[in-house]
This record gives sequence, C-alpha cells and structure tokens, in this order.
Amino acid sequence: MSEFYEFNPTPEQYAYTFGPNKPLAKVRPGDVLKIRTEDCFGGLVRGFGDLPSQVCTFPYLNPVTGPFYVEGAQPGDTLALHFASITPARDWAVSSTFPHFGALTATSHTAMLHPPLEERVWVYEIDKAAGIVRYSARNSDFTVDLPLDPMHGTVGVAPGAFESRMTITPDAHGGNMDTPELRAGTTVYFGVNVEGALFGVGDGHARQGQGEVSGVAVEAAMETVVAVELIKNVATPWPRIESDTHLISTGSARPLEDAYRISQHDLVTWVSELTGLDLLDSLQLVTQAGEAPVGNVVDTNYTMVAKLAKQYLGRTSVYDGVHARLKALGAGYR
Repeated sequence: MSEFYEFNPTPEQYAYTFGPNKPLAKVRPGDVLKIRTEDCFGGLVRGFGDLPSQVCTFPYLNPVTGPFYVEGAQPGDTLALHFASITPARDWAVSSTFPHFGALTATSHTAMLHPPLEERVWVYEIDKAAGIVRYSARNSDFTVDLPLDPMHGTVGVAPGAFESRMTITPDAHGGNMDTPELRAGTTVYFGVNVEGALFGVGDGHARQGQGEVSGVAVEAAMETVVAVELIKNVATPWPRIESDTHLISTGSARPLEDAYRISQHDLVTWVSELTGLDLLDSLQLVTQAGEAPVGNVVDTNYTMVAKLAKQYLGRTSVYDGVHARLKALGAGYR
C-alpha cells in the first residue's frame, strides 16, 4: 500500500551534490511525496539589488531536496519518478545575468579577454490563477505576459563508483539537465547506480526557453508532488522522459554535438527495443519523425534531448506501462 509524505526541508537540509549524502528520508516504491524545493539561489535573490555574486556563496548554489533512499533499489534497476504536479510556492520569481556564466559571455571554459556581461536581476510576477509570468524590462516600460510552464531543471540519482557530482552538472545520473520537458505530467527514468538510488529534486523554473541562453531561467521555489516506482532488473543508460504523447531521451556532454549524439543514440536504440525494428530501420524512423530540442548550452555539461511521438510506434508498452500507473497514483494527491 502506498504512503503519502510531505517534506519541507530546513536550509541546512538541502543538498548541493548528487552522491553519497545521508538520506533525508527512506521511501518505498509506490509512495507519493510532496516536497518543497528552493530556487537555484536558495531564496537569497529577492529584488533588483540582490546581485547573485554578492548574496550567494559558491558552491552553495542550486540546492536540491533529498536525497531520498528508495527501499529495494539496487544497481541495474531503473527508478521512475512521476511529476504529478509542480506549483510555484511564491507569487514571484527571479532571473539574472551572471558573470562568466551563460551561452553569450566569456566563461571559465571559454576564456575571452572582453569583460563579462553586466550582472542584472529581473523580478517576475507569477499569477497562478491566470497561468502567466510577467516579464518586465529593466531599462524600459516594456512588459509581456508569458505562459506559466513550471518544471524542474535538476533531478537525478547518485552516480556510481563513489562519485559525488555538483548539482549544477548534468550527466548520465541526471542532474542539472534544464530541459522544459521535465514538467508536470511526465515520468522520468534513471538507471540506479547505488543502493537506494538516492534521488533529489530542485531548481524549479516557472518557465524556461529552450537552451536557457543566459544561464538563468525564471527561478522559483516549488511545491511538487512526486510518485515513486522501481523497475527491477531493467537498466536505463541515460535519463529518459515519458509524457502522454512522447518518448524523450537525454544526453549531457561537451561539446554539444556529443550531447546530441548521446540523446539520438539512446532514442534510436530505445525505439528499436520497443518496436523490434533493426537499428537502421529505427534510425530512419527517428530521422524523419524525431525532434531535437536543446536543454541547456550553459552548464558544466550541455544537454540535448531527442523526442519522438508515441503515435508513430504502434502498440508498444514502455517500461510495462509504469507511466500510466504512476499518473493514476499521483492524480489523487495533486
């Protein structure tokens, strides 16, 4: 029988790495969690004068709620997490430009002689009832309402081989993938690397454009309902996402073309396994019907996703129908 738990961490309970951290709690497959997550700045950026470089302390950025130990999870299994709901916890959110961070400025990986971009903060109003976030320019009176599209930029499990990875780094364990595909209604799958899986969730975005070009989305604290399941003795090489309509593979690496290749390779081989098509027939189908949105081109690794509409796959069962089961389970707790 499933249990329902609520977790509202104190500031000292947030984690800043995926790895062998002490679990915040133990849960079982079939349980449903309601968790509070803080924004990537830890709630310290609240107004125009709160420049991140002044109010935040590295490496205490991008906190995640967790880790959660999943009973029975062992290496070689797959952890499934279904986002039943993702709701902004406040009526405001923030964004910024950040020195030496983003796709259009010098960074530690792309050293240039020109000065970094000006550090600037934007504050967004969130109207949950109307389903909008309000963009307001800093140097003019221009405003525009954008659709509210809550998501989590960071979700993952502990990597293997005693590794500990900063939460800002995406890789095969998940992490800061920053793809808007991680919204409510989706199920994300991770290969389990250590006993208990040790998953965490954070980095809520009220919305984000593909690629997160400035490096900072509309950063928001969230209240999120997650349903948990464990798929025994089934490996998942890279994080995968399933919605009602699409299958989605991720890849994170540098350079960007390697992230692209990882995501496309995973989708082609996944489609082949699901349909029985040989690899070249699967490649041809993905080539003609697939999509390739960008997750981010700003993090320590870049993230690409590859997606394909389920309507093109015939009568296939994905992970034995776990997405539909978790969706039904989570619906009672949204």
